[in-house]
Amino acid sequence: MDWGDMISVTLKNSVQNNGTGIHWHGIRQLGTCPQDGVPGITECPLAPGDTKTYTFKATQFGTTWYHSHFSSQYGDGAFGAIVINGPASSNYDYDLGPYIVTDWYYRTSWQQNLLSHAALQAGGPGPSADTILINGTNVKGSTGSYAKTQNLIKGKKYRLRIVNTSADNTLRVSLDNHKFTVITSDLVPVKPWVTDSILISIGQRYDVIFTADQTAATYWFRASAVGACASANNNPNALSIFSYKDAPDQNATPSSSAGSLPQDCNEPDNTNLVPWVKNTVDQTAFMNQVQDLNVDISQTVTTNGQNIVVWSINLTAIDVQWQDPTLEYVAVKNTSYPTAYNVLELPTEGIWTYWVIQEPADTRVPIPHPIHLHGHDFYVLGRGQGVFDPKSSPSTLTWQNPTRRDVALLPGGGWLALAFPTDNPGAWLMHCHIAWHVSDGLAVQFLEAKDQAPLGDGAWQSGCSKWTEYQKTMKYPKTDSGLKMMMRDSFF
Repeated sequence: MDWGDMISVTLKNSVQNNGTGIHWHGIRQLGTCPQDGVPGITECPLAPGDTKTYTFKATQFGTTWYHSHFSSQYGDGAFGAIVINGPASSNYDYDLGPYIVTDWYYRTSWQQNLLSHAALQAGGPGPSADTILINGTNVKGSTGSYAKTQNLIKGKKYRLRIVNTSADNTLRVSLDNHKFTVITSDLVPVKPWVTDSILISIGQRYDVIFTADQTAATYWFRASAVGACASANNNPNALSIFSYKDAPDQNATPSSSAGSLPQDCNEPDNTNLVPWVKNTVDQTAFMNQVQDLNVDISQTVTTNGQNIVVWSINLTAIDVQWQDPTLEYVAVKNTSYPTAYNVLELPTEGIWTYWVIQEPADTRVPIPHPIHLHGHDFYVLGRGQGVFDPKSSPSTLTWQNPTRRDVALLPGGGWLALAFPTDNPGAWLMHCHIAWHVSDGLAVQFLEAKDQAPLGDGAWQSGCSKWTEYQKTMKYPKTDSGLKMMMRDSFF
């Protein structure tokens, strides 16, 4: 598909005992909020046997992905890549297409979520993943196979679109003996930046170019779980093979080495990821408008008589009701939003909003969190360790053309400062993209200019009616926030 196209996708739910839906990760849904695919916020889940057509415009270009936002469903593989063709900030000869790296669990996401919930209640990170997959495969022990990219032509430049669809693992990726020229972060073109490797957190995407300028042979591509990011994996180092066309044997096991790669959890920052299109964030109102979102794992919140959450924002863990999405509240002009919906209203369009997300420094196990915002790109003003100081910390922030993207890492025990303009009416989720964390409530929603928000049509209302009827007899009631448990039935 191309930049500016209208996209229409029809989804059929063939899962027998669960709802579903599709979120188009990173797609702004400018003027089409009901198409964002978030059960309990922008839609009701799609009932078993039902179909829904999503229609929206490709207002951005680059590489992204789609995934289910129904509980932790996407951890079972309910996701895929999206490529929207458009201009690039550097030339290349061949496009190798999407290259998905992900952690993988041998248990179903339903089983894994229960274990992760128990681990989080005990104050630690979730259980380890079992392996990492590169383009859907890997070798563990004597089983499996390596993904192979063959017939590289010496001297040519190749574009590789790397997507991290993990449930819980931040990964570092590299190609032995080859440098990456980064040209986009998420769906934002950046000035070309050269590096030996990239730290890619959950939900993030990087488009890179590498030149086939080495001896014609085979080389390892590496994707490794980053322990410094609290990523745990029983098989933490995945490999795939890139082969030159003139290599003596394109199937030969590579003998290349990785060299010295960083072991920290520092993602590329404002000095590296400089947007191609320059923008300036208004800092004049920052000190008056800055607000805090406190991430706290020390407090358990009781919802519907059950202690079901341990992660919280604003000391309330989100817990949506699938049959009563936020957009339905807006449609009937009901402003009695449940406290557990974590609704923060942004009533005025055309202004800047600023947000400091803080993880307490005394958190039992400091864990970096990949924060994702729907409906907007945000500007990464800065981040730091310890507690954000409103007197001294603003001097460290970037206001002139800061990094712009839709997923950024909140440092463990630290803070992340973001800004975005109110220019897209609707209900927009902001959450940690670690599947188990958002499942346990680490999310908030912005209700922006509700009187101007687009609402669901007749088909949208019909889908909600079907879901409400199905939910009366559903086999697996909701046991989490509802935003990121299913048994593994056939999916689409």
